[in-house]
Amino acid sequence: MNYILYDGAGRNNLLPFTFTRPVADIRIGILTIREKWEKYLGNTTTTVTEEYLADKYPMVEMAENIMINASFCPNEGLVEMIQFLQPNQAIVKNEEIIAFFSTDEQDEVNFEEYDLIEFEDDCLQVEYTWDIFQKNDQAIRDDFELITQDRQSQPIPSTVNVLGAENIFIEEGAVLNFCTLNAATGPIYIGKDAEIMEGSVIRGPFALCDHAQVKLATKIYGATTVGPHCRVGGEVNNSVMFAYSNKGHDGFLGNAVLGEWCNIGADSNNSNLKNNYESVKLWNYETERFVNTGLQFCGLMMGDHSKCGINTMFNTGTVVGVCANIFGAGFPRNYIANFTWGGAQGTQAYLPKKAFETAKIVMSRRHVDFTPEDEAILTHVFNETKEWQK
Repeated sequence: MNYILYDGAGRNNLLPFTFTRPVADIRIGILTIREKWEKYLGNTTTTVTEEYLADKYPMVEMAENIMINASFCPNEGLVEMIQFLQPNQAIVKNEEIIAFFSTDEQDEVNFEEYDLIEFEDDCLQVEYTWDIFQKNDQAIRDDFELITQDRQSQPIPSTVNVLGAENIFIEEGAVLNFCTLNAATGPIYIGKDAEIMEGSVIRGPFALCDHAQVKLATKIYGATTVGPHCRVGGEVNNSVMFAYSNKGHDGFLGNAVLGEWCNIGADSNNSNLKNNYESVKLWNYETERFVNTGLQFCGLMMGDHSKCGINTMFNTGTVVGVCANIFGAGFPRNYIANFTWGGAQGTQAYLPKKAFETAKIVMSRRHVDFTPEDEAILTHVFNETKEWQK
């Protein structure tokens, strides 16, 4: 069977992260949503997404296709229902389509003509940016069980202080010594060739993905994910880093999400709690206004290729777009548009030519190419969001 993941109606609620990727490639837990589906299905997937993303994330359509709403994460019950879908059948939950069977002969899909099957069990859904950290606890637990089932962990080194050793899984090539791991509060996953340096203290649930690094004497609270090739230091609480991003120095990151190729300068901090303890509002790109998250704790959302200089102070509920370069004294605004250069003292447009020069240097340091597809995606984002750049 051919499986296709589609963005769904809530894509715009997941900006700035979906400016540069389909919903399926958001990381929550240990894996991206796509990786979760592919492990459960035992099959590769392709994507229906925005046209400007299609060259990098193409769709492959066959005579028969199962279309899956990528905002939903898989579990055994849901996957079993999907694998038994027949033509003109769809799975729904709370009146939202999770998956449906389509053929290449269908010019349009009319769900009034479909047999709708209700999925009555619980399943994790990523509808808003803050869901990525808010639901990360459950996502790490689910992925840990999926990845480690019927597998043997590498031994825990004798120099490591451990609680809940049965909830720790270490992949081949990982290096850790003279650190403290408390998995009594949730599982701890340490990926292939990852490293935890001496003096670090980590509470689960926690995921350190392949080739990622925890710097000396880092303090990490669950539920936190450090994505592939990321580096983290200082104090981190309930945060998700997608891949290739750095917070390598002292400073606090809490209730936050960093996309790919981000860098947090030394001694930078974000607030995750308002002084009056009210619920936090976040910028919403679709409504072009701040919306109430209903959360008391909510910190920083930073899109791909954005950076901040040393000693940057982010206020509670700050949204930073794609390719922003933030620096200077004082608190920057709590909404920073795509391709912004500056900070609290004033901003201007960060022209693509300069942004791309930096991206090429940053990516080459990790032996990754800045491709024509990457440039085309970011150029589209710049052109489509010019009205917010100052």
